[in-house]
Amino acid sequence: MKLKTTELKSFLNEKVALYNHPKFIESDPIQVPHRFSKKEDIEIAGFLTATIAWGNRKSIINNANRMMELLDHSPFEFVTQHQKSDLERLQSFVHRTFNGQDFVQFIKSLQHIYKVHGGLEILFAKHVETTSLQQSIHEFKTVFFEMPHLERTKKHVSDPLKNSAAKRINMYLRWMVRRDNAGVDFGIWRSLSPSQLSCPLDVHSGNVARKLGLLRRQQNDGKALIELDHNLRQLDPKDPVKYDFALFGLGVFEGF
Repeated sequence: MKLKTTELKSFLNEKVALYNHPKFIESDPIQVPHRFSKKEDIEIAGFLTATIAWGNRKSIINNANRMMELLDHSPFEFVTQHQKSDLERLQSFVHRTFNGQDFVQFIKSLQHIYKVHGGLEILFAKHVETTSLQQSIHEFKTVFFEMPHLERTKKHVSDPLKNSAAKRINMYLRWMVRRDNAGVDFGIWRSLSPSQLSCPLDVHSGNVARKLGLLRRQQNDGKALIELDHNLRQLDPKDPVKYDFALFGLGVFEGF
């Protein structure tokens, strides 16, 4: 399907309007951080939810809710105030290859980030480039694991500089940074700009992007992300990842 740039833009803008809508929240993992009102609760709930966001969406949502339950529905308080004995109950958690040991490590690393580095937003904003947060993600991973950690847990935080599309972490950054008028994305990180975001690239968005001529590369990797980002920025340099709603909606809801 080859559309002229103007046709493609208006086709995708229609789909953004359709899917960037509060109803989207009902079936999406973003509903989990939406249960909170405090900035730090939203960003921690969002980060943990995005970390396990692969596989069946229903089980992602159920397991992310289970995580919140294990954190007493107060993620920020748990992360910053927990005692060693509080971590024992997290050991029972499992979502695919993310297990209780990984969960405990994530809580310890998050505590370190809030106590030593001033929090998640400050850390991501530190190494930002004009039109990319991929260096930021790389530096974030370095800090996340600068304390004693299990080697196995490292695979749960992607590194774009190792050619990963870092889909889950780019999705998380969309949630935190992008300010939409529909109330889906939070836009609570004001030190970063939506123009710096990258599209969460997965099998659905990748397939749709290829059919629309937005992506030629066949693997959904870091190089493909750079290509897709470049093409989406041509359509809207200020808010390129709004098109994630269109690509995802076309792929998942319309089987495009």
